[in-house]
Amino acid sequence: MSLRDPNPSNKNKPKRVAIVIANPATSTTTGWPVGFWWSELTHPYHAFHEVGYEVEVFSPAGGKCEADGMSDPRDASGYSASDLISMGFVSTPNLAALVEKTKPVSEISVARFDAIIVAGGQAPMFNFERATDLHNKFVEFYEAGKVTAALCHGVALLRYAKLSNGELLAQGKTVTGFANVEEDFADNAVWGMGALPKDQHLMPWRIEDELKKIRANFVQGGLWRGFAVRDGNLITGQQNFSGAETAKLVIEALGR
Repeated sequence: MSLRDPNPSNKNKPKRVAIVIANPATSTTTGWPVGFWWSELTHPYHAFHEVGYEVEVFSPAGGKCEADGMSDPRDASGYSASDLISMGFVSTPNLAALVEKTKPVSEISVARFDAIIVAGGQAPMFNFERATDLHNKFVEFYEAGKVTAALCHGVALLRYAKLSNGELLAQGKTVTGFANVEEDFADNAVWGMGALPKDQHLMPWRIEDELKKIRANFVQGGLWRGFAVRDGNLITGQQNFSGAETAKLVIEALGR
């Protein structure tokens, strides 16, 4: 499927990108509250802003969204303390407010936006199966020939998103997402904390395993390495360190 300019008569019109973040959920494995991951919103947002794109933030159900605690640079764990882009974002009132009252994805006009990018975090693994409006909107972008991207655990939606002919969108596509090597790392971390018994995984299923089952060509760049891949107008990023790489491929596809 080839990309096309939806506004060929107006080359000076800024590109518009819809970023979708997950609504809050509760992990069925740990009982912890889970949400979106800050860097998967903030790093693409920053990259798009730098090239003059207009960006709006949505969520599957709309409303206030909550980030995974360890993705916040101010979190006591210190896990994301070096994420200066996210720190700048959460410290800027008008930007931080973007997650307080998101619009639902059902209100995204495919004709108005040039691309959609779905961020991850832990929540997608627990609430994207029921996010049918998101499945449908993602496919609508894809079938319109527009740039369609997902990042980290946001790639979970490719387990469910079906084309209008009934086939899974990801079938036969080259994709990436949160890889088994990273799930292993996360499992070992929570086991080491004593938060889960060693026969129980942090996530209820694994993106790499499930995408391979539906005959997608799953590739990855290595443990915690920034990596993204493009297959036509479908772009996927590996994990929370891949926001800039994912945005770069979106910008290359759209132009400036």
